[in-house]
Amino acid sequence: MRSLKNINLDLKKLILFLAISVTVITFLNGFYSSYQVQKQQLQSQTLKNHNAYAAKLVSATDRFLLAAQQQLAYSAKILAIQFNDANTLAQETQRLRLQTDSFNSTVVVDKDGVVLGLSPLSLKLKGQLLESDGAKQALAKKKPMISEPYISAAGNLIIFISHPIFNSQDEYLGYIGGTLYLKQKGILHDLLQVHFHKDGSYIYVVDKSRRLLYHPDVARIGEQVFGNPVIEAVLRGESGTRQLINSQNIAMLAGYAPLKSASWGIVTQRPLGATFAPLDGLMMNVLYRTLPVGLATFIFIWVLARLISQPLRQLAETAKTLDNPSTSQQLKQVRSWYYESSELRLAMLKGVGLLQNQIGLLQHEAQTDPLTGLHNRRSLEFMLDQLTLQQTSFTVLAIDIDFFKRVNDEFGHDIGDIVLQSLATIIVDVTRENDFVARTGGEEFIVILPNINAKSAYLLAERLRMRVSETIIEPVGSINISIGISGWPLMQLSVEDILKQADQALYKAKKTGRNRCIIDSQFIQSEFVEQQ
Repeated sequence: MRSLKNINLDLKKLILFLAISVTVITFLNGFYSSYQVQKQQLQSQTLKNHNAYAAKLVSATDRFLLAAQQQLAYSAKILAIQFNDANTLAQETQRLRLQTDSFNSTVVVDKDGVVLGLSPLSLKLKGQLLESDGAKQALAKKKPMISEPYISAAGNLIIFISHPIFNSQDEYLGYIGGTLYLKQKGILHDLLQVHFHKDGSYIYVVDKSRRLLYHPDVARIGEQVFGNPVIEAVLRGESGTRQLINSQNIAMLAGYAPLKSASWGIVTQRPLGATFAPLDGLMMNVLYRTLPVGLATFIFIWVLARLISQPLRQLAETAKTLDNPSTSQQLKQVRSWYYESSELRLAMLKGVGLLQNQIGLLQHEAQTDPLTGLHNRRSLEFMLDQLTLQQTSFTVLAIDIDFFKRVNDEFGHDIGDIVLQSLATIIVDVTRENDFVARTGGEEFIVILPNINAKSAYLLAERLRMRVSETIIEPVGSINISIGISGWPLMQLSVEDILKQADQALYKAKKTGRNRCIIDSQFIQSEFVEQQ
């Protein structure tokens, strides 16, 4: 065995060797791991976004089709009374086509399939027997329907939406219908077209026969697509995400969701290369910026092996308390007289700054209502503490939505959330810039109005109440609110008592009929005493 004395290895070489080996291995491992993790997260997030995106488009398209069917149903009720009036038929088909731009053409057909009214008149079908696929389906089913895509007599790829017409004796008179031209401009085409992206992302719509109803490439509309796993999944009624190769042999990340109102599916896709392109550039930039620093580090380790231990030890000790507010000051006091320790200190300062920012963001989220974006109860308590500490007078508006439970019961909690968000927007719009708006739970809101008297607060509350009652929130319609008003200071009462006074005034507004503003009597009395 060779003697250890023959090994020509001093401490500096050992330190350098260990430093180079550990640094290189750690860097490569971290670089590779970071790249793979970020790549996986980016792909996963992109798939989730596209699935959510597809669901959003499905919701918008479902709402459009439902609205179109509702328009036809409304017209059917009118025509059921005046089915034999040619002027009414002409006016209703014209109104239906032009009022909302939902249909490319509209038509009224009797029970024998003869056209009694249509718009536009340039189609020249009045008095003729309508024998298109959609027309035959409408006569056969005698109920509201959305047809399968078919080629019209004029050579257009269309979808026919119809609603039957029955008189007061429940006799079938015929139907009213509207067409959507899939290859021409229309409201459905415009709804989907705005979601086209220049990075290669696009959406398409497919029906149960695997026919493309919408595609950015208009020439492909009407084409049937087979062997696409995403199309097969969405036509089975599934919603989800998938990576696949498209017809141009490009790797894509797809999200998909089926419609409820029709046997269609919507697919959103983004090229895999476009998804990873920013990450590749970022990692290369990290690599280029890291290599020079690494080389400089190795040089300084060789020359200053012993001297580097002290500042590094100080930095290591400080790193244990990164969440401490005084950490930044401690880092600034470390005597980093050489490049690596100085750079490390700067990096740690930036990291501490980022950490403190993240803590600040977490604090903000802890003080914010996630549904409406308003302040929450914790933030409200802090605001009230600040106002009382500064001896600033303020008025409290306690707001509650009248019969909000009916909204949730009739339309569902998702629509209830939309109502709450809409009310929050109105409150912020009506109140002043320095007023404080918070959602304290359910349909309850609190508004703090600094430096305002009872009369001005009442006028603002009334303006808010009227604004809410005049605002239409689809599909609920209008809502009403009740408001209780109190203020501080009020005859030396505590802030908690003032809030209770506002709640009691709100309860009184609810008890006396709702949709009104009531000022706490003690608040009015206190202001009258102050004026005297």
